[in-house]
Amino acid sequence: LFATRSSAFSPSLHTGSFRSFHKSTTFLMSRKAGVSTPEELRDFVSKAGSKLLVVDVRNPDATVEPGDQKSLAVAPLPSKEERPQAVHLIYDREMGTMPLPDVDKDTPIITHCGGGGRGQLAKDFLMENGFTNVLNGGGPKETDCWNEFGSK
Repeated sequence: LFATRSSAFSPSLHTGSFRSFHKSTTFLMSRKAGVSTPEELRDFVSKAGSKLLVVDVRNPDATVEPGDQKSLAVAPLPSKEERPQAVHLIYDREMGTMPLPDVDKDTPIITHCGGGGRGQLAKDFLMENGFTNVLNGGGPKETDCWNEFGSK
């Protein structure tokens, strides 16, 4: 995309609107399919309030999911002290399954992994199992999204 827009870097096109377009284009290109926008997450978190459940599907076992080690270094797994509205339910890529959260099916849920791939698989799995109010939040790699729910 950017190779065909080499003129986009000429001084005559360096306007505020181009920069906004350029930033959003870069932003959209890097986000994984299915990851909600920061605005969607902000609205979802606001409407959910204390009913929000964040489902962290990362696997701390580096032999199973080595990529999770980077995001675990930045954002710890949920605990009562850190991320009190979150639970840790590992999505098993090989089996295509995960434990179901023990909440009502209409509970507002945000799934996440490190960057959104397994978060989407977890969202799909939960919806296939009757959960009706689920978004994929991406994960710590999606810092703009993570800022909307990562402390929950």
